[in-house]
Amino acid sequence: MPHSDLLPSLLYKINENQLALEAAILELSNWVEARGSADVADNVRGALDTIDKNEEVIKLTLAVLMTPE
Repeated sequence: MPHSDLLPSLLYKINENQLALEAAILELSNWVEARGSADVADNVRGALDTIDKNEEVIKLTLAVLMTPE
């Protein structure tokens, strides 16, 4: 298998890891907020918005890369 065929799979797995980290960090921000640090939780959620904003483009690009020619 050529190395170029591995790239889409690698990117897919990296994206999967990113989404898992996003979910874990969101859980932590909820925990922090429940303990009275709403400002910190809001800052964390603001940073996580970037992942959400980019997710659709990443999914579409991966779909194109994984489609056989």
